[in-house]
Amino acid sequence: MATQIYLVRHGETEWTLSGRHTSHTDLPLTAEGERGAAKLGRILHGTKFTQVFSSPLQRARRTCALAGFGATVRSEPDIQEWDYGDYEGRTTAEIRAEQPGWNVFENGCPRGETVAEISERADTLLARIRAMDGTIALFSHGHFLQVLAARWIDLPVQKGQHFSLDTASIGILGYEHSSQDIPAIALWNAGINSDWAQPA
Repeated sequence: MATQIYLVRHGETEWTLSGRHTSHTDLPLTAEGERGAAKLGRILHGTKFTQVFSSPLQRARRTCALAGFGATVRSEPDIQEWDYGDYEGRTTAEIRAEQPGWNVFENGCPRGETVAEISERADTLLARIRAMDGTIALFSHGHFLQVLAARWIDLPVQKGQHFSLDTASIGILGYEHSSQDIPAIALWNAGINSDWAQPA
């Protein structure tokens, strides 16, 4: 059984800077994004992962490589970002000008993934990961990692909007007092500019 799951959001891209929704558009990291990814490597140095997975998109793969895990990483399509469909490349303000009050966690995306579909994808992935041994790392994307955190503690996808996650930051899913029967969030949004100690 997986004892801890490290959720690592990729570094900065031009579209994260401008607030444009980015799922399948394969953007590189900015120079600042590369620096953030390298700093993640210093934060994670010495952590022994039994498995390392990355989204196949270059912003996640590059973050993983710069963090020092490129030699052991396996590509995992199921940890790609929420498919934004018609809203790809658009900002929330632009979308709400046409669809007032729109929220990806509440409404999903036309011709992209619905709330039910992203929940099913997250649940399927978590079932696979729970069956693995040791400490697992996932290099992935903001909204999908927020969904994973919510589903890990058995909350509906809609609650994922309350788990804000910066670029080049880390969350850890684990268990309450290592009981293995009460899923818990051990660490959240530990950014490259914050000091933190890994939980025992």
